[in-house]
Amino acid sequence: MAAQLGHLLQIAVLPNVSLGVVPMSAERVMWPVEGFWIYDDNQVIIELATAQVTVKQPSEIETYAHMFAELAKLACHGRPARALIAEAIAALG
Repeated sequence: MAAQLGHLLQIAVLPNVSLGVVPMSAERVMWPVEGFWIYDDNQVIIELATAQVTVKQPSEIETYAHMFAELAKLACHGRPARALIAEAIAALG
């Protein structure tokens, strides 16, 4: 896991990458249990433990867009995000 976090540190400084990290201490009103990827306004891919689900209904896409926006408000970016990643690496060692 340390190597994966180290890779995030490397790519976080690239000009075409926007990396946000939600701190564990952030007060959240939602805790998504699955990973999801939003593709424009047309579809959301949801990765479950045993399957991948593609959502194309506008109301469902809106739910995931809202969830992403709320989590993005809590996220740290730039130097603070990299500091959180560095702390996680240190905690592993």
